[in-house]
Amino acid sequence: MTPARKQRLILIAIMVAGVAIAIGFALKAFQENLMFFFSPTEVAEGKSPKNAPFRLGGMVVAGSVRRPEGVKVLFDLSDYHKNVTVQFEGILPDLFREGQGIVALGRLGPDGVFVADEVLAKHDENYMPPEVNDAVMKGQALKKAADAK
Repeated sequence: MTPARKQRLILIAIMVAGVAIAIGFALKAFQENLMFFFSPTEVAEGKSPKNAPFRLGGMVVAGSVRRPEGVKVLFDLSDYHKNVTVQFEGILPDLFREGQGIVALGRLGPDGVFVADEVLAKHDENYMPPEVNDAVMKGQALKKAADAK
């Protein structure tokens, strides 16, 4: 093997290793920022992650909004089958109200309360995020099935 050919092979090996490292970093970053969506029924049944952030969506239960102190807000989120209590510290979006579909981003606390870092409200009265709409429809079907028994 000539020295020039050996240098080319080493250069190609270094380039392949560099591309592999870059792909590894990209996949790691993607995995760390991946957030799955769960409905209140799935959270109540223990299907949500315990130590990882995820999105929780549903309808804000009428009469459930409580403001114990300062900017801390507690409210219940429902898919019309099960409810999950959400705790949020901060200013809620202007479009947040009872009976409206929302998506909250956060983690499940040790006491079963979802601690939200961010609350997203729909941008008009006719729109509902597809994940929330699917969760609500599924929850209503589960409630009808449970009521029929």
